[in-house]
Amino acid sequence: MPEAPKSEFWRDIIPIEKVFKPDAAPETYYPNTTSGDERYWVPISDTVSSRPLWISPSRNMWADILMAKEAGLVNRHYHPHQIFAYTVSGKWGYLEHDWTATAGDFIYETPGEGHTLVAYDHEDPMQVFFVVTGPLIWLDENGEAAGYFDVHDYIAMAKEHYDKVGIGADFVDTLFR
Repeated sequence: MPEAPKSEFWRDIIPIEKVFKPDAAPETYYPNTTSGDERYWVPISDTVSSRPLWISPSRNMWADILMAKEAGLVNRHYHPHQIFAYTVSGKWGYLEHDWTATAGDFIYETPGEGHTLVAYDHEDPMQVFFVVTGPLIWLDENGEAAGYFDVHDYIAMAKEHYDKVGIGADFVDTLFR
């Protein structure tokens, strides 16, 4: 049960007993996902790291928090599927768009969008919660395909990092749903 209610109007409601269907996986709960042990941040470029929170190998999807502690850059890329982003802190944007996101901003990226993600110098680190569907297609300076990055690459990168920093590669398996 969560924290005991005090004066909340719902304090006498009894929790349901059958929380999960027989074949359902348990939920995940990670407190303090934007702080704490820095080993959980997987480097994805020289200036940007990712904290994986949820991974679906069968759906080629993942949810993570992207972080840059100072000015940062993620390779130019194209999304053939939709992406959701919510800015937790800091300041970031895409060189190809006329907006700059700060804490509290939500972005929906439509399928078929290519861009260059940049993080700005800011008093707070850039931290953005992303839900990524499908691969990222890396682009060259002319916007032409130059490689790809999908959930399986993400898993391999995270396993290698977690093994290297002493968390253990098997930790990644606990994120699978």
